[in-house]
Amino acid sequence: MRRRRYRLSLLAAGSLIAPLVAVALPAGTAHAAEATATFVKDQDWGTGYGGGYTIANGTSTTINGWTLEFDLPSGNSVASLWNATYTVAASHVTVKNPSWQPTIAPGASYNFGFNIAYSGPYAPLKNCKLNGRPCGGSGGDTSPPTVPGGLRGSLSGSNGAALSWTASTDNVQVGGYDVFDGAAKVGTTTATSLTLADLAVGAHDFTVVAFDTSGNRSGAAGPVRVTVPTPPVDNQPPTVPGTPSVTGTTPRSVSLTWGAATDNVEVTAYEVYNGSALAKTVPGTDTSATVDGLTPDTAYGFTVKAKDAAGNTSTASAAVSARTPKDDTNPGGALKIGYFTQWSIYSRGYSVKQLDTSGSAARLTHLNYAFANIHPTSKQCFITNKAAGNDSDPNAGDGAGDAWADFGKGWDAGNSVAGTTDTWDQKLAGNFNQLKQLKAKYPNLRIQISLGGWSYSKWFSDAALTDASRKALVSSCIDMYIKGNLPVIDGRGGAGSAAGIFDGIDLDWEWPNSEGHLGNVLRPEDKADYVLLAQEFRRQLDALGSTTGKKYSLSAFLPADPAKVSAGINVPGLFGALDFATVQGYDFHGAWENTTNQQSAIKVAAGDPSPANRMFSSEIAINAYLAGGAPKSKLTLGIPFYGRGWTGVPRGGTNGLFQTSTGPAPGTYEAGYEDYHKLKEMATSGGYTVYRDPVAGHAYLYNGTVLYTYDDPVEIARKTAWIKSQGLAGAMVWSFDGDTASGELMAAVDSGLR
Repeated sequence: MRRRRYRLSLLAAGSLIAPLVAVALPAGTAHAAEATATFVKDQDWGTGYGGGYTIANGTSTTINGWTLEFDLPSGNSVASLWNATYTVAASHVTVKNPSWQPTIAPGASYNFGFNIAYSGPYAPLKNCKLNGRPCGGSGGDTSPPTVPGGLRGSLSGSNGAALSWTASTDNVQVGGYDVFDGAAKVGTTTATSLTLADLAVGAHDFTVVAFDTSGNRSGAAGPVRVTVPTPPVDNQPPTVPGTPSVTGTTPRSVSLTWGAATDNVEVTAYEVYNGSALAKTVPGTDTSATVDGLTPDTAYGFTVKAKDAAGNTSTASAAVSARTPKDDTNPGGALKIGYFTQWSIYSRGYSVKQLDTSGSAARLTHLNYAFANIHPTSKQCFITNKAAGNDSDPNAGDGAGDAWADFGKGWDAGNSVAGTTDTWDQKLAGNFNQLKQLKAKYPNLRIQISLGGWSYSKWFSDAALTDASRKALVSSCIDMYIKGNLPVIDGRGGAGSAAGIFDGIDLDWEWPNSEGHLGNVLRPEDKADYVLLAQEFRRQLDALGSTTGKKYSLSAFLPADPAKVSAGINVPGLFGALDFATVQGYDFHGAWENTTNQQSAIKVAAGDPSPANRMFSSEIAINAYLAGGAPKSKLTLGIPFYGRGWTGVPRGGTNGLFQTSTGPAPGTYEAGYEDYHKLKEMATSGGYTVYRDPVAGHAYLYNGTVLYTYDDPVEIARKTAWIKSQGLAGAMVWSFDGDTASGELMAAVDSGLR
């Protein structure tokens, strides 16, 4: 399942950037007069790896349709594959061009990616063929890299190993290095060094093997031995920490500080207890902590213990009592959250004023503004004018932004919420100023800046990786959006120019340690780092709130696929830092699949032909979080204001549902995608029939050829009734520009949640 939010990024002048169909190749990257496919493995986590193939057209004619085949080694399987279609027969994988990208022009390339699960040692894919010929061209690349040279190893710290070696060479390209401790692989890197930590006491014999982009592997360098010594015996516990004191409270957290303990060797950690339960562990250099995940208006008691490297633990400190305050973020009633898209003011012609005139603004509790981006170098929040590239480009979102839409564009009185015309010397104009006017009209409406999204999640993993990078990202986002310190661009912006507009931050990481936009950085550490990042946002937002007297909210948009939840979401940890989170309730199926299906049903429909692990529904998604420990009071379900569609669909015995297709249906902005207000017109005047499944809870349009699955007021009434029956916190909608001028879908959400 994938989630693609269509967007057109624009320059300040407002000119559209035409999408490219393929990526131009640098000179000399393809074999002369041949089509080739190059394999790259970009990550490996021991039981699986991520990689892909880049198909390069080195000929002088257009490739019209392609088929790439390879064989899986024993114990390997395809976990997921994107930007192409594929089938697996035994161990043989056949990949074909997607319907939306059938051609590759001369001198251009196309790439698709995949995740491979494996057991035992890593082994390369075998027997790659492109349109029946070896992928490497001219008989293929069968030459392995040279053996890495000069392998050296030394003790790192008390129980780690620092390894280094000289680079291998290859007739095509070295892809990276696998590092082994005996027979066990302990790391993969593209560098010529690797530092390992937390090794067991004793001798470790390390070897290094190079692999190239065709999967050929060198002989092993080494072994080199690194011995981790037995640590000295230490039976002396640290002294008792000083009695903690409360430095701040929010409805869901308590911040504490305490006097430092001492130890004969070193205090390595402090454990903070909530009653008898361990609530937080911090390094021994810290003497403060914030305990998250608490309940508003509740009394708690906290103690602290000190630990050393030998595992000795002090007795508990004296206890301190604290009571969390009441939560006034949303006093009573269901949450009704909606996304306003930065780019909707262009070809879609949807402005902030239309939130007001449609009645939608009056029906909301929270408005999320989409999207803020993370800078590819600094890994911090930033704003600029730079168009995003073609969505199939892995670097499409790098450095992209639309400051002109955000705070540069002037609005006249007729299109302004307040009925005033922006002047040339205003420091704040654009969507931000309109949101400021909207907030003045609806003072109970909370507005959040949404960080990431489909196109802008590439650098989340890097930004969340270390304590320093997390602090830097959070500080920059709060400074720019909550404090309103915008950069000066074309005379607009400046210190405090956007202050008071945003009441919180919405994290939209798509997806931690899971497939998202092509090129996204993924790590197994993402799952833990996401919790630490959310906790850092919570800490800094609460710290600011303690000085301003305001409560700043923190929310997240989360995946529906249980496999993505398992891979990247620590449910208890993450929800402990959040005020609420939305679970994706759409894009369950779409034209990236050949078979028609529902995109947003409450339950799996009878007769769904999908494999068991690819059956999706709102019920399955919500249950994945409830099973993981998410509180219903913090869960909202996403509802789409658009549909997904296919063309070339035969009627069959199901009026087009669960039938094969020839590709994505025609769409106004993207093939296979259409806004609700357009689908409503098709339903009433386009020769279409509306079909419903009241048991599964979904609807679709069909005219004998084109099928669109979507939500309308009838299905929203059914869905909001289900949300209430499950005791969930409310609903989120994506996005307002898909609704009618009268806001009928938002009205249905509001009515259904009352």
